[in-house]
Amino acid sequence: MTDFNVSVREIGSVNVIDLKGYLDAHTAPELENAFDKLIKENRYSIVVNFTDLAYISSAGLGVFMAFVETMRENEGDIKFSNMTENVFNIFDLLGFPMLYEFFKEETEAIQKYNEKVKS
Repeated sequence: MTDFNVSVREIGSVNVIDLKGYLDAHTAPELENAFDKLIKENRYSIVVNFTDLAYISSAGLGVFMAFVETMRENEGDIKFSNMTENVFNIFDLLGFPMLYEFFKEETEAIQKYNEKVKS
């Protein structure tokens, strides 16, 4: 079995999903389950922290595409942080920077949500 772990933390009104290991067709359902649970709890402001993600496949990318519309329809979003250059290059190659916001640090992504709340 491929090494993969998904964990979710709450920081105020934002939920942070930490990814570790290899996100591919075999492990993508774990991430889908995390998103499903957040939606059931009406938690739509998400930051995905990629610090410990070593690899992502097209199936992993598809998870984000499957859930972003639901998040945005509910006044939320999915923001990405802490990506390694190799992982970012995959997202960049497929045009994700035109659809999503990328941040060097998790705190910057959380701050972006907090700015929206204040305005």
